[in-house]
Amino acid sequence: MKELAGRLTALDPDAGAAVRVIAYFDRLAESRAGLETLVRGAAVLAGVPARLVDADRRVHVRVEPDGTRRESEMPPDPAWPSAALTPGGAPALWLERAAAAEPSVVDAVILERAAGAVRLVLDRTRGRAPADDPALVETVLDATAPEAARLHAARRLGLDPTAPARALAPLDGRPRIVAAHAEAGPPDGRVGVGPAVPVLDLPRSWSQALVALRFTAEGTAQDPGPGVVHADDLGGIALLADLVVPGAEPPPDVQALEAAAAAAPWLLATLHAVASTVSLRAAAAEINVHHSTLQERLAHAEHLLGWPLRTPQGRFRLGLALTMRHLTRP
Repeated sequence: MKELAGRLTALDPDAGAAVRVIAYFDRLAESRAGLETLVRGAAVLAGVPARLVDADRRVHVRVEPDGTRRESEMPPDPAWPSAALTPGGAPALWLERAAAAEPSVVDAVILERAAGAVRLVLDRTRGRAPADDPALVETVLDATAPEAARLHAARRLGLDPTAPARALAPLDGRPRIVAAHAEAGPPDGRVGVGPAVPVLDLPRSWSQALVALRFTAEGTAQDPGPGVVHADDLGGIALLADLVVPGAEPPPDVQALEAAAAAAPWLLATLHAVASTVSLRAAAAEINVHHSTLQERLAHAEHLLGWPLRTPQGRFRLGLALTMRHLTRP
């Protein structure tokens, strides 16, 4: 192969480089090299960072051209040269080359050979179990299951037992697990997001995700608020979930909110803006009304609710009432 590469290089440098790339990845595949080694090879050969992202199997590896593994919070640029792991699949392996650079035959060969080798490794080590297999996810999140069973299920799901992950609690009740560094967004709709923890602590992440779910809202005029809530962001507010029982008789301030909302359809969205922004002017901009209109609405809302809304104590009471309204839902 070396002799062939040398002859081709004399005739066509790109062809010679392509043959060397093929031989390089063939050697890695024969030695059963791991994912990081394959991505490192792509980065070193291309002279630019290489990135592997397989969301289905929770794999994320990024390596600099000097061989150093270094993750990045920036999502892949669609303009980068890329390759899918399966025919017709979504791009999963990228070379972080500037979009202005000319397309390279060598880059194409690097991506093709590296992607093929990566696919073999993933099929061998991660299998083809669906990443959201309900039985496997349930096992990982079950604190009563033996540790060995949870670790085995985590591996089947493509989770790295040494890397942090988090549980997601969608409103439909079907749990999900994602790697802490996953770039994919949460499911649509209301979702509670648990903290990033070691794989064996995922039952705790799941329980906190369920708590966070109770603080979510539909994001409509009659149910304003965030659709996605992270347990990490709740802090001491999470303690309210233990005090307010779903489906029980709402606290008096929540009853006052419901009665006021029935009399003024604009009220809930307006009060949410007041409670969740830094100033009344910001609240007016949030709901796209004039500052004077907001002042008129607040005066009317204060009359309906029976407590002031333009004082620090009144806004704090309002925030608690809106939060408890979410928690009282069955």
